Amino acid sequence: MGHVDLQPSSFISDFLLQTGGVAVIDGGLATELERHGADLNDPLWSAKCLLSSPHLIRTVHLDYLEAGADIIITASYQATIQGFEARGFSRGESEALLRKSVEIACEARKMYYDRCIEFACDDSEDGRILKHRPILVAASVGSYGAYLADGSEYSGIYGDEITVETLKDFHRRRVQILADAGADLIAFETVPNKLEAQAYAELLEEENIKIPAWFSFNSKDGVHVVSGDSLLECVSIAESCKKVVSVGINCTPPRFIHGLILSIKKVTTKPILIYPNSGESYDPEQKEWVQKTGVSVEDFVSYVNKWCEVGASLVGGCCRTTPNTIRAIYRTLSNNRSATASLKS
Repeated sequence: MGHVDLQPSSFISDFLLQTGGVAVIDGGLATELERHGADLNDPLWSAKCLLSSPHLIRTVHLDYLEAGADIIITASYQATIQGFEARGFSRGESEALLRKSVEIACEARKMYYDRCIEFACDDSEDGRILKHRPILVAASVGSYGAYLADGSEYSGIYGDEITVETLKDFHRRRVQILADAGADLIAFETVPNKLEAQAYAELLEEENIKIPAWFSFNSKDGVHVVSGDSLLECVSIAESCKKVVSVGINCTPPRFIHGLILSIKKVTTKPILIYPNSGESYDPEQKEWVQKTGVSVEDFVSYVNKWCEVGASLVGGCCRTTPNTIRAIYRTLSNNRSATASLKS
C-alpha cells in the first residue's frame, strides 16, 4: 500500500474493504528473533536488534508477510530515545534508530512485493503466501512501563509522581519521529492504564500527528486493563480521539478475548483489533515465559472465527505466537471469505 494519506475516519474501513472485511496482524517478534539467533538479554529487548542485527528483524517481518499478515508492526516497542541515551547514544543516533525500525519494515514490504512479482502465484509450494495485497506498516510505541523494563507494563502502576504531562513529555519526540519515518499508522501497544491512554490521545491532537493510530490495551482478568482501570473508560478515550482509527486488546490470554470484544463494542464504533498472546504466563522476576502454560496453535485459531463473529476486524498474535499461528489465522479467514463470497454469488 505504501505510505497513504487517507482520512483517519475512513483509513481502516477502506483498508478492510480491500482485505475482505478482516485484516491479519503479524505475531510475536522477540521470540522469533531469538529463534533466528538473536540474543535479547538486554533492557532494550527486541530494539537491541536495531543495533546488532537489523537483517534478522527484516527476516522476521518477511516471515510474517509470507504467512499472510496484512499489517506488520515495527521493532520499536522497546525503542525509546531515553533508553538509547542511557546506553550512551547521542540524541541524533537515538532518533536514527527509531527511524530505522520503520525503514526495515518498509524494506521488508518492498522485498515481499518483489517476491510476489517473481513467483506470480498466491501460494508457493512450500506454504508461503505470495499474494500482492495492501500491506500496512504500524510503528510500535510501547508504554512508559516497557521503557522501565521492570514489569510495570504488566501492572500499569507508575506511582503518583507520574502525570499525563510526564508521559506526554516522555513519548512526544518518539511519536513525532515514528510518524514522520514512513509508517502508515502508529500502534500504541499494551497500554496498561487510563493515564497513558489520555497522554497518547492528547499528544496525537497537540502535535497534529499526520498518520492515524490504534490503541491496544491489555487485561489480566478479562474485565479491567492491567492497572485495574476500567476498560470501558480506557476505550472511551480512544473513541473520542479522531486520530484513533481502531481500538482493541493485545498481549492478553485468548480465553478472555471474547468477553473483552463484547465490552469494547459497548463504547466504540471503531474497528476492533485483537492480537492476544499464546496464553503463556510471563515471570517478570525470572524474565522468562513459563513453559506449557499456553494454548496450541490449533486452539488459538479455533477462537478466531468466534472473535470475528462478535466484532473483531483485525486479528493477529502477540508474545509467543509465530508465523505458523499467523498462517493458520490467514487460512481460517480465507476460508471464511471464500464461503461468504460463494453465499453472496
